[in-house]
Amino acid sequence: MTKIWGIHMPEWVGDDPIEHGYACVGWPHVGDIFALPPNRETYKSALAETYPDKKPGSIPVDAGTLFRFAHEIQSGDLIIYPSKHNRMVNLGRATGKKWHAPNDAKGDDDLPNFIGVEWIGHFPRSNFTQAALNEIGSFITLFRVREHAAEFIAKVDPSQAAKQSEPADEEAVPDDVASQNASQLAEENTQDFVIRRLHSGLTGYEFEHFTAHLMECMGYTARVSEKSGDGGVDVIAHTDELGFQPPIIKIQCKRQTSQVGEPEVSQLLGTLGEGEFALFVTLGSYSRQARVRERNTPRLRLLDGEELVELILEHYSQLSPRYRTMIPLKQIYVPDLIGD
Repeated sequence: MTKIWGIHMPEWVGDDPIEHGYACVGWPHVGDIFALPPNRETYKSALAETYPDKKPGSIPVDAGTLFRFAHEIQSGDLIIYPSKHNRMVNLGRATGKKWHAPNDAKGDDDLPNFIGVEWIGHFPRSNFTQAALNEIGSFITLFRVREHAAEFIAKVDPSQAAKQSEPADEEAVPDDVASQNASQLAEENTQDFVIRRLHSGLTGYEFEHFTAHLMECMGYTARVSEKSGDGGVDVIAHTDELGFQPPIIKIQCKRQTSQVGEPEVSQLLGTLGEGEFALFVTLGSYSRQARVRERNTPRLRLLDGEELVELILEHYSQLSPRYRTMIPLKQIYVPDLIGD
């Protein structure tokens, strides 16, 4: 039976695993994890020796991650990589290729252990149920996907989307890791909830009005331009009520959860005059080419779904009752143990 694995890689790896066909894990001081004898005790000993400051409770979990990555993932297994930098869920098949390629320049951030992956599908998070997203939101680097396996399989091979039922055999997770996992899930659930509500509760034109309202909550004066379809400037914002004082911000709004490409961004830039700036707002994400364009264009700012949610949370108390009713939220405190 094909196994389904979820893997988390740091946000800074970006699209590189997709473009070069791999998945990777760290723990560089352990060395070549593929050369170790195939038993968990060896991996526990190697971790304890090379990371003496690691909490004893986390060693079995991390050793299990390395052991499974090195010995249990087989050719043909389905790999699920939720990429945080663009809020996409990437699905691929393990090729069976495994290799160790350390990069000493990266130090403790190095991810030297690789498996080959043929990536075959890339889907916005909004394409999946919240329960399925919760399952792949694990704080553990590598984990089995069981309960909602059929939902993910159906995206790449509908004929094999029968529900799989397997006994759980995960290592016990330390309390701190479980608490941090709950905190991360709360954050991701909030992002997913807000984006789903905006996408389902607003038309494209209404999303433009929402964006204008959010700009006003941030201290700008904003107005929505006349209905003209895609391709034009949707909202104009400025710092004074009459619109004479720079900067003038021209805003393009896309109520979509898929990626926005560089051509659409360039189209907005083509509308700018002297002293004007461009802001692109989407519920989804941006292609690498669009992000490169942003880095090379001081007058351009790209706001993706995750960043939009951050602004909404920051200015939530200033939103009109209509929008607070559409996006009902309450403030809570959750454990923050990453730097502990």
